[in-house]
Amino acid sequence: MSTTEIIEQALSLKASERYVLLQLLHQSLDKPDKEIDKVWGEEALRRLQAYDEGRLECVSLEEVFRDVR
Repeated sequence: MSTTEIIEQALSLKASERYVLLQLLHQSLDKPDKEIDKVWGEEALRRLQAYDEGRLECVSLEEVFRDVR
């Protein structure tokens, strides 16, 4: 069964059934992934080292939110 067919079938469910499906799908994505955690940990260490060595510029939280607005 293709992804398109699965989506079409899911959309044909009653709202309460779609809600249960949504919860199950969300829970399946909300599990820790050791490989992703490892990669992010390594990246955090690289960024910290770059900051400590003066190769990475720091931006204040105020500047970040000012730029977002």
